[in-house]
Amino acid sequence: MMKRTAVMLAAILVVGIALAAIGSRSLYARQVPFKRTMLLLTTDLKGLEGKEAVVVLAELAPGASAGKHYHPGNEFNYVLEGSGVLEIDGKPPITLQVGGTHHIQPREVHDARNTSATDPLKILVFWVTDKGQPLTIPVK
Repeated sequence: MMKRTAVMLAAILVVGIALAAIGSRSLYARQVPFKRTMLLLTTDLKGLEGKEAVVVLAELAPGASAGKHYHPGNEFNYVLEGSGVLEIDGKPPITLQVGGTHHIQPREVHDARNTSATDPLKILVFWVTDKGQPLTIPVK
């Protein structure tokens, strides 16, 4: 009886470890470091011919960075979830926290970084830009 119980416990332990390994692999496989849900809304701006407004959801995984980039138009953002740092070239770093809002001028090179090791950073981004321009331009 004791031997049978030990064998069952060992089998349960092995199955549990295998399921945990599979689960963690699939969790990490699905987690993208930086994701933009593009074009939640794109609309022409009446009275501002040639301009458009674009709304995007930016999501950064724990520890991830958006990478240095700029936008041809104005960016306004609102932190929905998480915490991080916004680094704009030539300016002191800005702490990102829930409820925070920020304005980034056209062509200001910047990067957003999630400082959490466990929680995502989600930012609602609004751009006012010239129609037909790329929304984001990476900087090396």
